[in-house]
Amino acid sequence: MERLKNKVAVITGGAGGIGVATAKLFLNEGAKVVIVDISKEALEKASVEIDHENLSYCVADVSKSQDNQKVVEHTLEVHNRIDIFFANAGIEGTSKPISEYPDTIFDQVIAVNLKGVWLGCKHVVPKMTKGGSVMITSSVAGLKGFVGLGAYVATKHAVVGIMRVAALEFADKKIRVNTIHPGPVNNEMMRRIEKDMSPESPEQVLKGFESTVPYGRYAESTEIADFALFLASDESKYITGCTHVVDGGMLTA
Repeated sequence: MERLKNKVAVITGGAGGIGVATAKLFLNEGAKVVIVDISKEALEKASVEIDHENLSYCVADVSKSQDNQKVVEHTLEVHNRIDIFFANAGIEGTSKPISEYPDTIFDQVIAVNLKGVWLGCKHVVPKMTKGGSVMITSSVAGLKGFVGLGAYVATKHAVVGIMRVAALEFADKKIRVNTIHPGPVNNEMMRRIEKDMSPESPEQVLKGFESTVPYGRYAESTEIADFALFLASDESKYITGCTHVVDGGMLTA
């Protein structure tokens, strides 16, 4: 079943775990996909892993206006349309109390996680076809606090506000806008967070996070991709302005 047949998707953070898993799934469901990331090397590696004729990539820093414009130009030149925009790029920053958090790292997290989403909505979404779908990767950290992750938590809360405004502003084009809120995901970002929180025993951090999830484990990137597929498909055509949690029950516990 080709749930995304003839649709064109742009995925930022496309070389990361969720980005690659989503690109594979979208391609298998009939979409043409452009993955976007800041590292050409990472994009080339992801492209080899995904290995599909309908995949292309664009090197871009989502925190810069001109780079977002470049993504739009590339996609329209290659495919002549944009139907799906997955604003998935994000960085974790570091794990320190607010009183000790480095200003430079705070600025980096704000630039990528918050400004990157803002600029995507500013430059990409207006060029999308009527009836398109926008998904923004937030986090359970966009709905609750986590000690030591102040900058990350702040940005993941803030993109919910962008989503709610964008859902209203683009409703006349029937472009739906939603946020996805994963719990901890079994990918490289969580490995970095675990090590940053406890360089000597990151496995204890992992176990600590797992103990807060009723399902007793991290999500897999493919499970986040599965939900992104639903939001990208016409099956979600009347769903907009919503927060969607994929966390194994973490927020309920």
